[in-house]
Amino acid sequence: MKSKFISTLAGNNNIRIRMIWSFMISTIIAIAISAVIPNVFNNYYLNLISGLLCFFIPFLCSFFFLTRHIIRYVLTLAAGLDVIAQGNLHYRVPVNRNDELGGIAVNINAMAEKLEEQINRERKLEKAKLELITGVSHDLRTPLTSIIGYLDLLRDKAYRDEGEHNRFVGNTYNKSMQLKSLIDDLFEYSRLTIDEVKLQKETIDLRELLVQLLVEMEPIAKENQLTLETSIPSGRIMAWVDPEMIRRSIDNLLMNALKFSIRPGMIRVELCNHEGMARITVENEGAPITKEQEERLLERFYKTDDSRSRQNIQTGSGLGLSIAKSIAELHGGTLEHEHFDGHFRFHIILPLFD
Repeated sequence: MKSKFISTLAGNNNIRIRMIWSFMISTIIAIAISAVIPNVFNNYYLNLISGLLCFFIPFLCSFFFLTRHIIRYVLTLAAGLDVIAQGNLHYRVPVNRNDELGGIAVNINAMAEKLEEQINRERKLEKAKLELITGVSHDLRTPLTSIIGYLDLLRDKAYRDEGEHNRFVGNTYNKSMQLKSLIDDLFEYSRLTIDEVKLQKETIDLRELLVQLLVEMEPIAKENQLTLETSIPSGRIMAWVDPEMIRRSIDNLLMNALKFSIRPGMIRVELCNHEGMARITVENEGAPITKEQEERLLERFYKTDDSRSRQNIQTGSGLGLSIAKSIAELHGGTLEHEHFDGHFRFHIILPLFD
C-alpha cells in the first residue's frame, strides 16, 4: 500500500502528476539559480532582463530534461502510427509505460490488430468466394452435362427398349433435381446474407417437427447403411420460429451427417432444454479432418472435399452448414460444432417460447 501511494504521488501512472512535478522542480531550480546570481549591471532594466534570463533559461532546460522521456515516447508513438498508416499492420508500438501514453499505445496496437484481422478476413472471404465460384461451376456443370447427354440419347432414340428409355428419363430427372438443389442453396444463401428474409414466425413444438423430419429421413438412412438413434423428450418444447426455415436448418445438419458418416454407422439426434434454450444435437462418426478444416466448417463459402461423401448421395454446394448457421442466428440462436478424431457433433441452439 505504501509503495503504491509513493508511486501514485510520484506520477508513475499519471502523466498529469508527472508534468506538475516537472513544472514545480523546474521552477524551484530556476528560482534558486536566479537568486544566487548577483546583479552585475547598474541599470535597473538590464538587471531585470538578466534576472528573467537567469530564471527562464534554467527553467526551460530543467523542464525539457525532466520531460524528455515523455516527449521521446510521444515521438515513438507518432512514428509507430506513421508505420501503421503506411500499411505495415504487423507493426506494434512498444508499451513500456503505465500512464495515459501507455494506454494510447495499447489502443494503437489494438487498432492495428483489428485492422489486420479485418483485412485477413476480407482476403479469406475473397479467396473463399473464388473457391465457391470454382466449386459451384463444377457442381453445376456436372449434372448439366449429364442432362444434356441423356437428352441427346433420348432425342436420337439411342435406347434399346422401353426399360432403358425409362432409365434415361429417370436419370435425367434425378440430375435435374440435383441441379435445382444446388441453385436453391445459392438462392437461399444469397437471401440470408443480404437480409431479404422475412421470417414467418409462429409457435411450434420443436419435438413434433424433429420427429417428422426423422421419419422422413429414416428410409434414406437405412438405404445408406445408417441407423438413427434418438433422444427426444416426451413433453413439448415450444419455440417462436419460422417452421420452414428451422426445418431447412435441421434438415441441412441431418443431410450433412448422412453424407459424411462412415458406413455402416449411426447418426444420433437429441433434443433437450439446455440452460433455458432449445438445443438440437446431431452426431455422427466420419473421416477425421484437420484443425484448419474444423475451424472453417461453418465458414461462409467454405466447402470440404467431396471425396469424403458417399457417391450415391448428391453432393451440394457446400453451403448447407452456412445456411443452417444463418437461419439459427436469424432466430436469435446459434450453431455450434465439435470435432474429435472423426466424431462430429453439431448443435442448433434456439430461444424457447416465453
